[in-house]
Parts: sequence; C-alpha cells; structure tokens
Amino acid sequence: MKITIIAVGKIKEKFYRDAIAEYAKRLSKYCKFEVIEVGDEKTPDKCSETEEQMILSKEADKILKNIRPDMFVYALAIKGKKLDSVAFAEEINQLALGGKSSIAFVIGGSLGLHSSVLTRADRQLSFSDMTFPHQLMRVILSEQIYRAYRIIAKEPYHK
Repeated sequence: MKITIIAVGKIKEKFYRDAIAEYAKRLSKYCKFEVIEVGDEKTPDKCSETEEQMILSKEADKILKNIRPDMFVYALAIKGKKLDSVAFAEEINQLALGGKSSIAFVIGGSLGLHSSVLTRADRQLSFSDMTFPHQLMRVILSEQIYRAYRIIAKEPYHK
C-alpha cells in the first residue's frame, strides 16, 4: 500500500518535520509513505470572497495535479465524517483488501479546500470540530496512520 499526504504549504518548524520523519520511518515497515507539499497562495488581510475562491482554486489545481486516478482520496474537512482509531484502521484495511493500492490524504491551506478537491475526494474525514494548525495536522495524521497499521497488524500500541 502507498500512503500519500498532499498538503498545502511547507513546514517551517523543525520539530514538526522531525515528528513526521519519525512516523515515516516507523511506517516503512507497513507501507510506502510520502508527503507532498504544494505551494500555498498568499492570502491578503480582509480579502473578499472572490479573492478567497481564486486562492482556493489555485491551490486546488496544485493539489489535483498530484492525485492519480487510481488513488482513494480522503479530504480532511471539518464537516467530514469522524472515525475513531479502530474504525479508521478498519477502513484502511478494507481498502487494501478491496484492491486499493494507493491512498491520498489531502490537507488544505488556511482557507481550507476548494470544492473541486472535495468533489474529487472519495471521502471527507474530520479529526475534530476544532481547527488545528496545518503543520500539526500532518503530524496528527501521520500518527493516526501509524496507529492504524499497528491495529491492523494486531500489535500493541499505547492507548
């Protein structure tokens, strides 16, 4: 299985990069794991709805260029479905058993995701009603993917 996180913006903080690198190392036992960062668009203060849509559209173009037709795509969105860790693991396992060999998780920028990305997604997934920094969300997602593989393999992992 190949797992790809497609995220808007670059991670500047070393501690976030280090955490993701650690989970990538741990995940190498279970799957191929990669993070693709696409450039974010500058959002001016007090920008109009039209400007926001233009920014989202530009970011969407960059995201969609990295999504292959064979990928099962999760878009991270506040209004998405919430799953506990076991249900998340079961979904990943069912996708693998069903013949899916590539899963992409998409994390938008500060404005979220354009409707074209949400439409392309096979599922919208929410981790919380709260908003998290996009850099931290990559760490949380990487950890949950690792946890899912530990659950699938019936290996112990702290609760």
